[in-house]
Amino acid sequence: MTGAQAPADAASGPVALGLGAQPGEAGVVARGQAASAAEPMPRKNPGAVKVEFYVMSQCPFGVNVMNKVKGVVDRLGPDIDFTLDFIGTVSEDGTPSSMHGPDEVLGDIAQLCAARYAPSKYLDLIVCQNHNVHEVASNWEACAQTNGLPVESIKACVSGPEGRQLVAESFQRSKDRGARGSPTMFVNGVPYSGRRSASAFLRSFCGTFVQGRPVVCSDLPSAPEVRVTILSDKRCEGCEPTRWDKMLRARLENPVFKSLDYAEAEARALYRSLGDPRAALPLVLFDSSLDSDQEAAGLLRAHLRPLGAYQALSTGGSWIPACLDPKGCSRQECKNTLTCRKEGPRRLELFVMSHCPFGVRALQAMDEVLQAFDKKVDFQVHFIGKGTAEKGLQSMHGEAEVDEDVRELCTMKHYKNYEWMKYVRCRGQDFRSTDWQKCAVDGIDARVIEKCAAGEGRKLLEKDFQIAEGLGIGASPTWVANGTHEFNASGAEEVKARFCGFNGNRIKGCEKTLSGPATTKGGECGK
Repeated sequence: MTGAQAPADAASGPVALGLGAQPGEAGVVARGQAASAAEPMPRKNPGAVKVEFYVMSQCPFGVNVMNKVKGVVDRLGPDIDFTLDFIGTVSEDGTPSSMHGPDEVLGDIAQLCAARYAPSKYLDLIVCQNHNVHEVASNWEACAQTNGLPVESIKACVSGPEGRQLVAESFQRSKDRGARGSPTMFVNGVPYSGRRSASAFLRSFCGTFVQGRPVVCSDLPSAPEVRVTILSDKRCEGCEPTRWDKMLRARLENPVFKSLDYAEAEARALYRSLGDPRAALPLVLFDSSLDSDQEAAGLLRAHLRPLGAYQALSTGGSWIPACLDPKGCSRQECKNTLTCRKEGPRRLELFVMSHCPFGVRALQAMDEVLQAFDKKVDFQVHFIGKGTAEKGLQSMHGEAEVDEDVRELCTMKHYKNYEWMKYVRCRGQDFRSTDWQKCAVDGIDARVIEKCAAGEGRKLLEKDFQIAEGLGIGASPTWVANGTHEFNASGAEEVKARFCGFNGNRIKGCEKTLSGPATTKGGECGK
């Protein structure tokens, strides 16, 4: 339920790097293009609302907002100054790269070239391409022909140095703007975090006009009010009630929040009224006012369940207040919670999805962490998903991810003393490749992995999924130190620092400085 978020290290994800313009300059369709464009630049009215979008051309979240905003740009016409830039990296030798691979870079270039040579029609091309986002590297030409863009001019730009320069400059503008996640959006310089729908965009953009409101902004209905109660517990380390406020503002145009802590009598009374003593915190509860916003209800419906007089959002919470009662940990629902787990020093668990780039990056960082501690750490990897071996196993990135989870678990079972890290490290370098056998080298036997995967492997994964499900962990990567302390981290230095902090910095190796900053804002897959 989140957008694609770039990790802090530019070498490993779509952090914006490149060459060129300074922040504060206009966006792609307004940057010195009139001299070379095949058509004159569209004129903007004085006071036009300035809207900036920073995306990745193959990111589903970026694609979604581009599809939604296109009609709004058309309706506002000269009353909107819309600019588009892309998120990616440029290596020292000038090679551009992006999170979803070389095809995404080519898609970025095609869209930038279209914006240069057809500034009034390039959004038509982008929406056309988005019908098959996996083909953005090549489907631009058919979309250009269909929508009347100058194919030959765009082709020369895409295949020549001009396109590479445009994408490098665009990456730099994204970096300068601090855009790391796709989409990142600004309206008149203010970050946009509202709902990503055409109606919400139009209301937001129209709301910026102080005077001279465009006709299209007249008589817009107000967004319906939706009441949301967030019930949490300050004793819960991982509950983070504020994260739901931010997430819901991206889905509710006019939310009214009420936050309650379990220590308050009102909160405890509400919890009892729900009728489920196993309901885990945090709870995000909607009353009947959600029905007044059908668009929001549609976005959330798949993630809601009835709970008492409310609809409860699935948060992945695992904090059951009853587990803190005397003998609470003897209750069946409490046995696999962080609250009731036994704490043990030098233990580190990592919960991931094998095809999540952020999870892969975390696993790669762990190789350096293990070396720092001379491998004298109880390190375990668990995978995130749901289902059973008998009825089917599911993971966010599909069956290919499930298959790779199984192979990595099989490798972990049959190769001890972290020898399995050789296979995992190798797979992380090209985890989308189906040629996993090339990583079964240096003492790792592909036949052993295949035999396990065809036999007990899926049962192993079922049990592994149950660990994450029981703890309410749904985001990749998530770390757990000493069995009880959940935390998030990205680079090796941050992982080491957080782990050492939970162990009183008493482990040999804590004094070492590893790669990456001590604190980062890394991305994640899942909730």
